[in-house]
Amino acid sequence: MSRGRAFVLGATGQVGRAAVRALAEDGWDVTAGSRGGGPDSTWGPDVRSVSLDREDEGALAAVLGNGCDVLVDMVAFDGAHARQLTGLTGRVGSAVVISSGAVYEDDRGRGFDTQGEPDGAPHYPLPIPETQRTVAPGDTTYATRKIQLEQELLAAGGELPVTLLRAGAIHGEYCRTPRELYFVKRLLDGRARRVLAYDGMSRFHPVHVSNLAELIRLAALRPASRVLNAGDPQAPTVSEIAAAIDDVLGRKTETVLVAGAPPEGHVGETPWTSAHPIVYDMASARHDLGYVPVTDYADSLPATVEWLASELHGRKWTEAFPKMARNYGETLFDYAAEDAWLAEYDRGA
Repeated sequence: MSRGRAFVLGATGQVGRAAVRALAEDGWDVTAGSRGGGPDSTWGPDVRSVSLDREDEGALAAVLGNGCDVLVDMVAFDGAHARQLTGLTGRVGSAVVISSGAVYEDDRGRGFDTQGEPDGAPHYPLPIPETQRTVAPGDTTYATRKIQLEQELLAAGGELPVTLLRAGAIHGEYCRTPRELYFVKRLLDGRARRVLAYDGMSRFHPVHVSNLAELIRLAALRPASRVLNAGDPQAPTVSEIAAAIDDVLGRKTETVLVAGAPPEGHVGETPWTSAHPIVYDMASARHDLGYVPVTDYADSLPATVEWLASELHGRKWTEAFPKMARNYGETLFDYAAEDAWLAEYDRGA
């Protein structure tokens, strides 16, 4: 017997692929909506695929037809998208929407948006509960637009129950900005040494796509208006992540640890690097949804590394991952700067 009708918006993205699969396997009649409209090879034959661009006026409402029991939105971004969803009240039973841990700020008003400023690194409580203060809503940054989305959806909770999942550092196959690339490419390029700032102790709580899909599956079964963190069972340090990737590829890398900030430019800075740990409290997800993680970071890593290596094969990294290149720039793999600093380090040592 079917659990009901589920519509997944952004279905062919990294998280969408896994969410469609999890819902279909759990007995939902799933419609997968995306701009391309094509199916994923891992979905069962009963998943229906449709093409739509949510920015086209009336496109989402038209595709939904008579509605659905749960709408899962991977790509909602701001207040306009919130109003698009609340405009479907009466046709959608409940919704699950992906938000971000970037909405949090510390007790001095520092958050992801202030990290580039002097003394701008946020110092969050450890772990961060959903009750932690957040940035002010607005139209200027990713964080301010995400909290605008959250607040407008929660305000409509009496008519449209919405679970908002504040995701950590999403990882797994099909990621457009895979942080693991930082270490995988270095190993494939034969780099024998690496530099890690803050003594390699930075922590930015990851969440594997399968764990995020499990949270979506559970939230679909228990409609309510709420905000929940979304993370893996552990938040490894950047040193632990580097060592785990070494193990997957069967390599041994010398690590040079630097106390404090990157010593020069971006040397020692990784996509996880932060002055203070960023770890999300998962107690509410366990209590409200009965959440039990599907995997942990180390167990999920081999498939991610294999996928990254295959994507890099025969291509420049900027071609394989153009969004990663736009976000981080060429300094992500500035080996010349690293080697120059290491030469100075060796002379000093």
